[in-house]
Formats: sequence, structure tokens, C-alpha cells
Amino acid sequence: MSEPGQTLHWLVFGGVVVVMLALDLGVFHRKAHVVRTREAALWSLVWVCLALLFNLGIYWRSGSDRALQFFQAWLIEKTLSVDNLFVFLAAFSFFAVPERLQHRVLFWGILGALVTRGLFIAVGAVLLAAFHWVTYIFGVFLVITAARLFFGSDESIHPEKNPVLAVFRRFVRVTPDYEGAHFYVRRAGQLFATPLLTVLVVIEATDVVFAVDSIPAVFGITRDVFIVYTSNIFAVLGLRALCFLVASLVRRLRYLKSALALVLAFVGGKMLIADHYRISDAVSLLVVGGLIGSSALLSAIIPPPPPPTHPSLPPPTSEPPV
Repeated sequence: MSEPGQTLHWLVFGGVVVVMLALDLGVFHRKAHVVRTREAALWSLVWVCLALLFNLGIYWRSGSDRALQFFQAWLIEKTLSVDNLFVFLAAFSFFAVPERLQHRVLFWGILGALVTRGLFIAVGAVLLAAFHWVTYIFGVFLVITAARLFFGSDESIHPEKNPVLAVFRRFVRVTPDYEGAHFYVRRAGQLFATPLLTVLVVIEATDVVFAVDSIPAVFGITRDVFIVYTSNIFAVLGLRALCFLVASLVRRLRYLKSALALVLAFVGGKMLIADHYRISDAVSLLVVGGLIGSSALLSAIIPPPPPPTHPSLPPPTSEPPV
């Protein structure tokens, strides 16, 4: 595609993000409030529709190949980002974040993700362009991650063990209580962070960790930096509403973790054999979409196992002790 066309795509993407974020924070969430299910459902639908409309624009301007790549990348990122929900909820619970302030933390966390993921993608693109063998490193990394997901046990999330949080608390003064929607306040001429900023730091650090897993997966779909970045951001932008909407529903998708492991293994294998055999975008989309869709279907039709029962204690004897 020509350079003017590429520039136009970046401008359209940047305009959509800026306008939507301005409407989100400046109009609809100008005052901190509790995000209810109906509002979260509406915003989730808005972000999904925007991603699909953007995908349609790519199809119209650049053809089906790039459109298929965007949809695959967005679908993988959207599904992988589900794990972020549990970390967000655990952080909100651990730090006792008031419900009306949770959206504000997520909003600024997303803005941080725009920058950090951009840096990760830029570094990855440069490495892949300069050193072909990096492709094999990414492929092996994805296969290892897939094995860890598939065979690993479900572990509890402990935000208080985040090493970034330990460093932050060591060098930054933090007020004992929340100060409304403020991230920092001034006391006796000194600047103090509030617990709200502490939560934001944990969420930003967590997003960096998830980006290390997700970005190589998208590079397995395409090397087009525009597709990699925009699919990442459209998936992340919808996370805030998704967090308020499907936190309980996501826990019912018992087979999603296994499906994600298989998706990562497939993408990693695709990168490892790319020099000898190319899997078409259409086939790749069928595999990725089929695995994710099948996991949701199986979770819906197969009842969960009954909770473990503990053997009851024998009834007390009525005989007197000897």
C-alpha cells in the first residue's frame, strides 16, 4: 500500500481513539459514578462495533488479506485480554477501590497502555526486521506460554506481591485514605500519592506483563505494525466496559484457558514453520475462531463438575466412655 494510504489509516485510527476517549471521560464519565450493567453493556457493544467498522474500512481500502489479519489479531487480543479482568478485579478488591472510582483508574490505565504497547510493538518490529531468527524466539516463546497455560494450575492473584508495587511504596509517600478522584495531593507543602495512584501503578505493570505474551502472538499473524498496534488498542479499549459487564460470566467459560493455550500453540507453530510452509489467513482465522468459539460452546453445554464433598463425621456414640 502506498505511503499516503498508510498515513490516512493512522490519521483515521488516531481520530477515532481521541474522539472516543474524549467523549468517554469528558462527557459520559465527567463525574465519577458506579458503572451499571446496562451502561457497561452499551459501551462494550460500542467498542466492538467500532473495531468491526474499522476492520470494514481496512477491507475497503486495502483488501481482504489485511482485513482478515486485523480480525484475527483483534480476536486473539480480545480473548487474551480476558485474563486482565481478573487482575483488575483482584486489585480493586485488595485496595478496596470505591466502585465509582474504578472507571477512572481503568481509563488512565488504558492511556498508559497506548504508550507502553506502542513501545513494545516498535521494538518487536525492529527486531524482526533486523534479525530473522527472532521469529523463532517468538515462536518458541508462544509454544512455552501455551504449555504453561494448558498444564498450569489456576493460581490465586496476589496484587500485593507485585514487585513494582514494592518499589513504588519504597520511594513514594502515599496517603492512608482515598482523596476523592485525585491521584495525588499536597500536604504541608509536600506531594503525596493517593491509594488510587497505587492501584493505577499495579494495573499498568500488569498490562506490561500481558503485553509480553500477547504482542508476539499478533506478530505471528502479521508483521504489519499498523495491524498489530490498532488490533491491540481496539481490544484494550473495550476492556473497561467488559470488566464491569462480564466479570462473573467470564468465570463460567471454563474451557477458555485451554482454547487460548491451543491458539498460542498454533500461532507459535505457524511462526516456526513459516519459512517452509505458509498457512493462509483464511485457514488461520478458521482455526483461531473455531477454537475460541468451541470453548464458549463447550462451557455452555457441559455442566460444571459438582463441588467436592467432604465425608461427614460419624455420628457421636451414645455409649459411655470406658
